[in-house]
Amino acid sequence: MALNKPKYTLFKNTRYALNGLLEVSQNEKSFRLQILLFIVGMILAWVLPISFIQSSILSVSLFIPLMAEMINSSVERTVDLVTFDHHELAKRAKDAGAALVFLSLAMLAFIWGLVLYDAFCL
Repeated sequence: MALNKPKYTLFKNTRYALNGLLEVSQNEKSFRLQILLFIVGMILAWVLPISFIQSSILSVSLFIPLMAEMINSSVERTVDLVTFDHHELAKRAKDAGAALVFLSLAMLAFIWGLVLYDAFCL
């Protein structure tokens, strides 16, 4: 059974990914705030007087909330595609996406706390 799917290539997939990134950044204020956090955090991670490894850990950890926000946006769009009516399962799906973002920010704070404690308090 042949599925009616477009043929994917590396270039098409890259274009789709960049389109998704652009769409979310244009339409999601929370994602733009995450980008601001990312930029400020990146600058801070590389300006602080800490080791290269510690700066690298801080830098990589800044991607966690961005990825969580993208997943949350995907969940929200999918739920909105299915229904705009209030439905308990739709609410649960959106709340789970929001919880993912919250946990990603908590993990980011935990990682930064550990690294900075190690760098300045030990």
